[in-house]
Amino acid sequence: MASRSLMKIGSGVLSSSSFTYKRQKVIISILFLAVPLILLLVFTYLPAINIFLYSFTKWDGFGTIDKYVGLQNYIDIFTKPEYFSVFSVSLFYFVGSIVQICLALYFATILSFNVRFKNLFKGILFFPSLINGVAIAFTFLYFFQPEGGLDTVVKALGVSNPPLWLGERSLINISLTGVSIWRYMGFNFVMFVGAIQSIPAEIYEASELDGAGRWQQFRYIILPGIRMILVLNLILSVKGALSVFEIPYVMTGGMNGSSTFVIQTVNTAFKNNKFGLGAAMAVVLLILIVIVTIFQNVVLNEKEDSQKL
Repeated sequence: MASRSLMKIGSGVLSSSSFTYKRQKVIISILFLAVPLILLLVFTYLPAINIFLYSFTKWDGFGTIDKYVGLQNYIDIFTKPEYFSVFSVSLFYFVGSIVQICLALYFATILSFNVRFKNLFKGILFFPSLINGVAIAFTFLYFFQPEGGLDTVVKALGVSNPPLWLGERSLINISLTGVSIWRYMGFNFVMFVGAIQSIPAEIYEASELDGAGRWQQFRYIILPGIRMILVLNLILSVKGALSVFEIPYVMTGGMNGSSTFVIQTVNTAFKNNKFGLGAAMAVVLLILIVIVTIFQNVVLNEKEDSQKL
């Protein structure tokens, strides 16, 4: 009897200690999660909710909000050309991102095979991605200036009167897109290199035994093997083209037809003191990015399901 009572007491102690341990584990987990969740709520979700509420007002950013205009701000965005037409500038960056992806895929394919100094070339291609965007913008600002670095190169090629790269409306967005390509190509390059190197080497060896050349290997092995990464980069390029900001803002301030939708949003809210309209523009941009993100998830999930089948 005594032994049984001791066993009951021991099991009770163990069960209570295990319960206490589980409770402590839950409490500690909640405490660790509380800080980032509070920060996320205060600095992300609450400002987003406030911006959504401000988008229905005509507010200059000062004082109390005393005038609600309903959907008028959204109507102005889609009917007034000075607000909606800036989306056309995103087309330059989208086309530039296609060029950027093609160049990144080309260099990634070459440097995935045995090439001398390939690690050096990989570092050179990826290096611009490590530089701050503002520093890049200031560097290229001097590069595109009259008698700057680009003019020196163009004159060496025989052109006596180089154009104003940031002064002519027909060239300014092309020039800024070129800067964006130079900066972000390294990111796509690294993703492609990782995807190509994940393809088993035995497949390349078998294809060489069958007489396949580099083009056949690229077309029938590399492209199908990196299809998901390629689709991901294409979708990310759409999101990037919609949210371009720092390079054109630092280099031109959005002048001479180089203003993007984000620059227009910032100028509307903080320079023109139309905070309600600027908030509506921010909500529109957020909705567009969410739509692209949902499309990205759907496409990638379909690709994964098809590969599993």
